[in-house]
Amino acid sequence: MTGALPSEDPRDAVIREQAERLALQDEQIAGHAERIAVLEAVVADLRERLESALRAGSRNSGNSSVPPSMDDQPGRKPPRRERRAAERAAGKRKQGKQPGSPGASMMWEVPDRTEDHFPEGACPCGADLAEAADLGTVRSFQQEEVPAASAERVQHDLHEVRCACGLAHTASRPAGVPDSALSVGPRLRALAVYLVVFQHVPVERCRLLIADVTGAAVSDGFVHSCLARAASLAAEVVTLIRALITASAVAGFDETTLRSGPAGEKKYVHGAFTELYSSFRLGSRSLDSMENAGILPDFAGIVVSDRYQNYFSTRWEHIAGNQACLAHLLRDYEDCAESYPGAVWPAQAQRALRGMIRAWHAALDQGLPVIPGDVLTPLEHEFRHAVLAGLASVPRVPGPKSTVKQKPGRELLEFCRDRRADVLRFTADTRIWPTNNISERGLRPTKTQQKISGRLTSEDITQDRLDIRSYIDTIRKHGVDVLAGIQAALTGNPWRPPQPAPA
Repeated sequence: MTGALPSEDPRDAVIREQAERLALQDEQIAGHAERIAVLEAVVADLRERLESALRAGSRNSGNSSVPPSMDDQPGRKPPRRERRAAERAAGKRKQGKQPGSPGASMMWEVPDRTEDHFPEGACPCGADLAEAADLGTVRSFQQEEVPAASAERVQHDLHEVRCACGLAHTASRPAGVPDSALSVGPRLRALAVYLVVFQHVPVERCRLLIADVTGAAVSDGFVHSCLARAASLAAEVVTLIRALITASAVAGFDETTLRSGPAGEKKYVHGAFTELYSSFRLGSRSLDSMENAGILPDFAGIVVSDRYQNYFSTRWEHIAGNQACLAHLLRDYEDCAESYPGAVWPAQAQRALRGMIRAWHAALDQGLPVIPGDVLTPLEHEFRHAVLAGLASVPRVPGPKSTVKQKPGRELLEFCRDRRADVLRFTADTRIWPTNNISERGLRPTKTQQKISGRLTSEDITQDRLDIRSYIDTIRKHGVDVLAGIQAALTGNPWRPPQPAPA
C-alpha cells in the first residue's frame, strides 16, 4: 500500500511568499540607497558650485585682491562703503580733496610773453580808434598754453677744418644722430616710447597721434624699433636697478597675470619695489621663475608681500624675514565679516590691524625706531584674541591640505596664528612697511596696458616694455622728468640712479 504525501501546511506558503516579498523589498531599498547616494553627491556638487559662484560674485576690491577696475563687472557685488560713509557722517572724512593732501591750482606768475590788445574799429564820433591815445592796461588775463608742435627737419652738416699745422679735423656726429643719411631724432623717438609705455597708448594710435600733433609720418615698425632701442640702451641701468633692490634692507614683491605670447597662454609679471627703485620681469608663477627674476635668491632684507606661499619658501635662504601685507589681511578679514555676518572677531581683527598701521605712521613721523609698547600692547592683545576666537568658531575640515577646501577664513586664521612674527614684524622696526601698497601701485599700470592694448604676442617685446617701465618708474621715483629721461637714454646717455649712501 503506497503512503500518501502529507499535504503542505498553508502557513509555509504564506511564509515563503513573505520571504520573497521581503527579498524584493530589500533589493528595491538597496537600489534606492544607491540612487540617494548619487543624488546626494549631485546636490553637494551643485551646492559647492553655487557657493563658489556666489563667493566669486561677492569678490571685490574690498574683500580680496580683485582690482578696483573689476568692481563694476556684471554679477559682481561692489564693496561695502559703510566705513567711509560712517567717517563722513562723523565728520572725520569729507568728500573731495582731503586736508593736507597736495592740491593743483593755477597761480599768477611772471609771463613768458605778453600780448597787447587794443580796441578796434571807429569811435561814435567817427575817428579811427587806431589813432587813439593809449591810457594803459585796464585788465590782464594769464592763460597756460603750449606752442603748436610740428616736426622740423634738421640737417646736420659735419664740417672739416684744417689747423695751422696742416692737420685736418672733422666734426663728430651729435649724440642721437645715427650713421645714416636719414633718421628720426631722439625727441620724436622718446615721445613714441613715452606714449606707448608710460601713457599706455596702443602702437597704431601712437603713430596716428604723432602724425596729428607733429605732422611727422611714422610707421608702426618705427614705434616698435623705438621700444627695442630704448630697452637696449637702458639695459645696463635696469641691471643696476635690480642690484640696488637686491641690496635694499626692505623690498616689496608682488606678481600679476598678463596675456603674453601665443593665444591661450598666461604669463605673470613679477615686480620688486622699494621707495626709489622698480623692477619688472616676465615669467610664470613658479619658484623657478621667481628665482630667474634675479632678486630673491640673493636678497638679504625683509620681504614684504601677500600670503602667496612662494614668498615664504625656504629657497630664499638669505632673507632676513617676511612681512605679510596688512592691506591684504584687512581685505581677507572683510571677506570673513561678510561670510559670517554675526561674528565679532573679523571686525575685532580689522580694528587691531588698522590701529597698528596708524601707530606705525605716528612712530615713523616722530622718528621712533619701534612702535611704543604702551600703544602696541593692547592692539596686539586684541588681535591675538580675535584670531583665537576665529579659530574656535571656524573649525578645520579634516583631510589632506592639498585636496580638502577649508571654510572661508580658516587658512587666514592659521596663517596669523602660525606666522605671527611675519604679521607683526613692522611693529618692532619702523623701517619695515606694514602694507605692500607700493608694489600694487607699481604693477597696476601693466593691467592698464593690457586692458588697452590686449595680448602682446611676443614675449621678448613684452620684456622690452617691462625693462623700459623699470627704468621709467625708477626715474619717476627720483623726481626726474620721464620724457627727458627717455630722451637721454635714446641719445646713448641714460639716466643712472645715484649711488646709495654707505650704511
